[in-house]
Amino acid sequence: MFVLVEMVDTVRIPPWQFERKLNDSIAEELNKKLANKVVYNVGLCICLFDITKLEDAYVFPGDGASHTKVHFRYVVFRPFLDEVLIGKIKGCSPEGVHVSLGFFDDILIPPESLQQPAKFDEAEQVWVWEYETEEGAHDLYMDTGEEIRFRVVDESFVDTSPTGPSSAEATSSSEEPPRKEAPYTLAGSISEPGLGLLSWWTSN
Repeated sequence: MFVLVEMVDTVRIPPWQFERKLNDSIAEELNKKLANKVVYNVGLCICLFDITKLEDAYVFPGDGASHTKVHFRYVVFRPFLDEVLIGKIKGCSPEGVHVSLGFFDDILIPPESLQQPAKFDEAEQVWVWEYETEEGAHDLYMDTGEEIRFRVVDESFVDTSPTGPSSAEATSSSEEPPRKEAPYTLAGSISEPGLGLLSWWTSN
């Protein structure tokens, strides 16, 4: 679920931090810049693990700050495909079951990846597994807040860097704001036995 990623960056330290230890100042700046941010094709950055190398620091004309090239390792959330995770149901919609890990919410289990047969209850806004038994079908509801075990089957990165308006957008008279896309999303599956709500597979 968590991996160590080697990174290189140039860190600017303002003059009023010169009295502090250089490593402490650099660690603080790196966490300010990266913690809780998604790096494209890398994952969700959590926290600095260690600094492996500091190159020479430079002070440029007109800028009293020091600029240091830093080699470091960062803890990143990026589960591997087919990894099994446990989260909580954040909500349901016709698009599927939305799952949260507490620190990461952009997880969707689409309808085709649910235990089958499944249906969406419009009145309750919840997905239901129509579990077949010898006595007939039993409706097992996927309620908000329930713990759910799922398998990671896909991941998607979207470059959300700011861009200028396209010619089509410039000529469009529509006032609709652009839809905000998540920079990093996971797709899950609970179609196998043993996956799904923990309460389904727990004997009383």
